[in-house]
Amino acid sequence: MTGPLIGLSTYLVDSARWSSWDLPAALLPADYHRMVQRVGGLAVLLPPDPALGAARAAVARLDGLVVSGGADLDPAGYGAAPDPRTGPVEPGRDAFELALVAAALERGLPVLGVCRGLQILNVALGGTLLQHVDGHRGAPGTFLDHPVTPVPGTLLHSLLGGPVTVPSCHHQAVDRLGEGLVACALAADGLVEAAEADPAADSAASASPFVLGVQWHAEAGVCHRVVAAFVEAAARGREARAGHGGHRRPSASLSAASSTAGASVSDGPYQVR
Repeated sequence: MTGPLIGLSTYLVDSARWSSWDLPAALLPADYHRMVQRVGGLAVLLPPDPALGAARAAVARLDGLVVSGGADLDPAGYGAAPDPRTGPVEPGRDAFELALVAAALERGLPVLGVCRGLQILNVALGGTLLQHVDGHRGAPGTFLDHPVTPVPGTLLHSLLGGPVTVPSCHHQAVDRLGEGLVACALAADGLVEAAEADPAADSAASASPFVLGVQWHAEAGVCHRVVAAFVEAAARGREARAGHGGHRRPSASLSAASSTAGASVSDGPYQVR
């Protein structure tokens, strides 16, 4: 039997060059599909699709969803005016990926967000973003390595065991956490570096067996155990659906309302709110 089918969202660019061609392309760095294949998953790319119902139809065929890195999110999507330092946005990709996340959570599929993917997950659940932070990206086209500390008692802590050094390239980040999410890793400055579903919450996120977003680039090879746990959850879900004729109990619906998080868990300049 083949591994679970994992969908990976992609870029859609006006110009990409290979061989003698220079054409518009849907693309994704090869490290993304390789990280899924390395742990037994079957990877399929999901380019942005504006057709009504396309995201839901794609997710209906999947066993798990990876939301990949990319450009800044349109701040209109979380009710904010654009900061001058916010880069070019891609509303069509935003809309498709937000719909993918909504459909995946409704179906109870595992979801893994990578860099921008964490931000998409957070906004899909009613959270907001910091539109600019310093110190989390290096020169263009490179990663900046820095330490992150998993929060004890979280799924991520159980997978990583303690502080790790991760490759980072972002200038936006989680501000207010979305409904049903908890911070599960922090940077030295207190910035939320990862968020996962709170199993105690009655939310769309907690209805899925694995919901995790990391602000760093997991595809760069530092999160083998995280990716393996995600693909294993997708495989178990496929087996469970097969045993119930492909049906599952409907999950809680996504809420557009803003979440109210608790007190800060950091003394750094970026507070978990």
